[in-house]
Amino acid sequence: MTAGELPGNQEKPTPIGIDLGTTYSAVAYLDATGRPATVPNGAGDLLTPSALFFDDDGVVVGKEAVKNWVFAPDSYIECFKRDMGSVYARRKIRGAEVPPEIFSAFVLERLKQDAERRLGPITQAVITVPAFFDETRRKATQDAGRLAHLDVLDIINEPTAAAVAYGHLHGRLRDDSSDADAKPTRILVYDLGGGTFDVTILELAGTQFRTLATDGDVLLGGKDFDERLVNYVADQFMAAQGVDPLSDPQDAAQLWLDAQEAKHTLTERSKATVICIHAGIRMRIEVTREKFEDLTRDLLERTETTTALVLKQAGLTWPQIDHTLLVGGSGRMPMIARMLRSLTGKEPNCALSPDEVVAHGAAIYAAMLVGDSAASTPMKCKLVNVNSHSLGVVGTHVRTRQKVNAILIPKNTPLPCRAARTFRTGEASQQHVRVIVVEGESQRPEACIALGECVIRDLPSGLPKNTAVEVEYAYGADGRISVSARVPSIRYSRRVEIQRNAGRHLGDLDTWRARLCGRSDP
Repeated sequence: MTAGELPGNQEKPTPIGIDLGTTYSAVAYLDATGRPATVPNGAGDLLTPSALFFDDDGVVVGKEAVKNWVFAPDSYIECFKRDMGSVYARRKIRGAEVPPEIFSAFVLERLKQDAERRLGPITQAVITVPAFFDETRRKATQDAGRLAHLDVLDIINEPTAAAVAYGHLHGRLRDDSSDADAKPTRILVYDLGGGTFDVTILELAGTQFRTLATDGDVLLGGKDFDERLVNYVADQFMAAQGVDPLSDPQDAAQLWLDAQEAKHTLTERSKATVICIHAGIRMRIEVTREKFEDLTRDLLERTETTTALVLKQAGLTWPQIDHTLLVGGSGRMPMIARMLRSLTGKEPNCALSPDEVVAHGAAIYAAMLVGDSAASTPMKCKLVNVNSHSLGVVGTHVRTRQKVNAILIPKNTPLPCRAARTFRTGEASQQHVRVIVVEGESQRPEACIALGECVIRDLPSGLPKNTAVEVEYAYGADGRISVSARVPSIRYSRRVEIQRNAGRHLGDLDTWRARLCGRSDP
């Protein structure tokens, strides 16, 4: 391959890495020199808004979708990544309830098309997810990839992908690296995206990337900072004019867009102006950076508390952290770097683009998985992640008879891992055993994330009462769960599927496209 050739000219399709973000998404690949590169979309931008607009002409994805938000709010949706794992997205679109996987699949489909314009046919991809995503959300992400006709090679945590990109930049992914025998490097990845927040501490030793601890919040991100600004401007307008600009969907959509732009301005300047228009009234409202930081102080403190907690969970002190990586566009807010400097005593590492680093790491990992590297020395690394939530089963407390979460695999256990629990049949010739599976730290099952139930069916006939049935639960390296069961006394064993609470047939994208882009009546 010459330096001018693209990977898509090869017979083997190019694997890609996709950062499927809450507010922006990106797709990347390894170029002819083995370096990660972001694929521009049809508009020439490196980032594609994770936004959709539906009209009679079809599905509009990205920047053009955002432009149409103000004109038809009921046909526009964004931030559906926050709904992943739910049966339906929180908002109806054109009168229809839609699973969030469908929305994510439309974005993935567009990213795939953008990549194919540059690289040729695309089939294989690694998709990133927040480290704090539970198993249900991880499965939903894989399902979205399948709906977009992608062979999802793996799902990788966003902070881990960022660390892989960092390792690649510093030559840590090759066996011949001069750093192979060097002292391990500990990295804290602070990932504040548009809708989710993660903090992960990883240790890089040779070509091994080992996660030590992770925590986060899937309902905290840049959108929440935007909302504070939207509400402040709306309150100022209402106090002066006596009417609420948020009461009109179109005016509210425009205010959201203007508030986002003001937030970006406040990253570079000490003040910004928002023009709020409603009920024929136009009002100019000035916001200072100091005021914005005051409005969002509690949100920043939530991230600071989580960051300190992860350090404690890893059993480390700040002097033992070598680098702090800022990931996610929201990390550009000046108060973030200021807080991290105060907390860690170190300057955040900004050598990599916070917008592209996750997609780049996913692309590097995808190339490694398929053995596709343009460099003379093949890249390799071993990723050791941890589970972000404890895995448990619902049982009955012997004394209180209350339902309790019996934790089998504690949070921050290195993956892959497995644990077994023995149950006993309650009667002779019992045909099945039913076990409810949850993720979470609380002893109360109702405060945990319900994954579904495992039903061990068709047990051999004639088993006596109190026969031991051993159920084994395993986390894969990607955070997905598998279950198997056996009856040791008779050498009976089988794999068990989790009957998921949100389980349903998703259909296909073409069917949903026809439904959502037809008439707007329910």
